[in-house]
Amino acid sequence: MSATLADQRAGRSTWRNWAGTVAVTPRREARPASAAELGEAVRRAAEDGLRVKTVGTGHSFTSIAATDGLLIRPDLLTGIRRIDRSAMTVTVESGTPLRRLNEALDREGLSLTNMGDIMAQTVAGAISTGTHGTGRDSASIAAQVRALELVTADGSVLSCSAQENPEVFAAARVGLGALGVITAVTFAVEPVFLLTAREEPMPFERVLEEFDALHAENEHFEFYWFPHTGRCNTKRNNRSAGTAAPPGAVGAWIEDELLSNGAFQLLCSLGRAVPAAVPAMARLSSRALSARTYTDIPYKVFTSPRRVRFVEMEYALPREAVVAALRELRAMVERSPLRIGFPVEVRTAPADDITLSTASGRESAYVAVHMYRGTPYRAYFTAAERILTAHGGRPHWGKIHTRDAAYLSEVYPRFTEFTALRDRLDPGRLFHNPYLRRVLGD
Repeated sequence: MSATLADQRAGRSTWRNWAGTVAVTPRREARPASAAELGEAVRRAAEDGLRVKTVGTGHSFTSIAATDGLLIRPDLLTGIRRIDRSAMTVTVESGTPLRRLNEALDREGLSLTNMGDIMAQTVAGAISTGTHGTGRDSASIAAQVRALELVTADGSVLSCSAQENPEVFAAARVGLGALGVITAVTFAVEPVFLLTAREEPMPFERVLEEFDALHAENEHFEFYWFPHTGRCNTKRNNRSAGTAAPPGAVGAWIEDELLSNGAFQLLCSLGRAVPAAVPAMARLSSRALSARTYTDIPYKVFTSPRRVRFVEMEYALPREAVVAALRELRAMVERSPLRIGFPVEVRTAPADDITLSTASGRESAYVAVHMYRGTPYRAYFTAAERILTAHGGRPHWGKIHTRDAAYLSEVYPRFTEFTALRDRLDPGRLFHNPYLRRVLGD
């Protein structure tokens, strides 16, 4: 069977993202096993007048990866290509899920420096949308990239790094899928280390009053505020010179599976059916998690299972603006008829030098709002977005927002640098779709 026919038959199926907010039925699908095969699929799509997008595991809430043309699935582009212990880098195929990368690095006695709180995404999807964790000194996953390989609109393979095609490297680390299809990523790594996590409930006002100190005193600080309550759950992660002391199996199951997933799923379902009960359930949720301290390897501390499905909007603010924005957000919720069953997540990141990174050129704090999947969310997100954009917020590229190129060009000083590079690499907009047209312009 020819590759073209196989692609066309595969393209009869409908692809949906994790949250169920996006569904597309492309004319054609491709599952390339090499950069050369991917380049041929791109060239063939261009000849046939099809737009090209790549999907990973579908953890973006926006339609950033949607297409009705050629949908590339990278599940055969997986695994580690090479480990360079002298340079302390690892080169990995673009479709490798972060979970598999973390487990493989652990077997080699290596680790990423920082990561987000889930690891289901592919490495290319994670960096292309600006996935991040929290850190005083260590930045997003994309900021740990040292080189990229991507297939451009003419089907050729382009390598880039700080030394090779540096102008492409500056942009393609958070490239939104607009510059080409990533086929391999080289990350900086370090010898595996231990983190001690300290999780502790804390009053909302105390967290805000001590936010600068909590940020300065901890390598990784984040917190969750439960709307309709004055309570937060804080998490401080710092490197440990001691020995591993992971949470006990029973305790971990109670905290991470029963309370954070099982019982929370039940409460969310009840809240969706009976919105008036949400404030009481929020108070119950905010009291369910207790203080705990444990020490483990990085990815087991940074990441958590996320089995309750939701929709999310997140904005990066100048770090100095986040306390005021959170007070405004709380006041808005309290005076509104909204019923919010999901906590608000707050994290930080240092400034980086990536063209369209949400932390590009400024120290940032992230405010993420969520709603349980199937619950009306637009009124809440619209009200929150109004507050966050008033503080110069930059939306996460893979999460729900309504911003367009006119707004984004004001909050990203290097916006035209990115669009000029896109014009050079993809003048025919082979990799465009309606989402990219909105956020980048024509």
